[in-house]
Amino acid sequence: MAAKININKLSTRAPKGLDKDEYKEKRIELTKEIGELATKMFAERKHSLLVVLQGMDSSGKDGVARKVFQYVSPSMCSAKSFGKPTDEEFAHDFLWRVHPHAPAKGKTSIFIRSHYEDVLIQRVHKWIDGRRVTARINAINAWEELLKVDNNTTILKFFLNLSYEKQGEKLQERIDDPERNWKHKDGDWSERKHWKAYMSAYQDAMNRSKIPWIPVPADQRWYRDYFVANEVHKALKKLNPKYPILKTETPEKL
Repeated sequence: MAAKININKLSTRAPKGLDKDEYKEKRIELTKEIGELATKMFAERKHSLLVVLQGMDSSGKDGVARKVFQYVSPSMCSAKSFGKPTDEEFAHDFLWRVHPHAPAKGKTSIFIRSHYEDVLIQRVHKWIDGRRVTARINAINAWEELLKVDNNTTILKFFLNLSYEKQGEKLQERIDDPERNWKHKDGDWSERKHWKAYMSAYQDAMNRSKIPWIPVPADQRWYRDYFVANEVHKALKKLNPKYPILKTETPEKL
């Protein structure tokens, strides 16, 4: 049984003594190999990969997706961002909008935010009670098990662990930097007021997950990207995908 996660004891920064430039180079090498392994997985069509990126606003979900999968062909990889449900989505069960985006055999799917949004946000704002939270977490566990068993899907769930102080800096950057203004949302500052409630909700959800979560120190982009790339690379290497061998009959001699 996996050890319980205590967010307060998780580091948000890289271990001391690491060289930033060295780890940027390591990340680039890993992402190139991820591209090769993803191509083999696509050709083999025996396995699929689902990468879940969860974290507070400005923790770098889009940045991780862009950097880690930059060498994976768009035909083999897709990304889906789950925001506020539409009226039609609200009219269905909370997993209805998620399942169509699960990866087919051979493909990689990236969830930028995910099915956990309907546990985290709705719990923090008390739109659902504890009983509903438990029912949804149980449904998530069952759904993820279905993907594993029925479609050979490897699921990697990353919690981008950003510090409260660093989030404040990044949100302010979106106001101060004209090239980042488009990212600014007043609602992000409002959600920041619920930081403690979100940390409690994240911790409980992660500790009730059957598939272990992977906490990622997210205060420094260079280490965050390397960390996720290393975990994705390890998972694909473990699958050991291979190009299928073309079987042809020897042509008859004329």
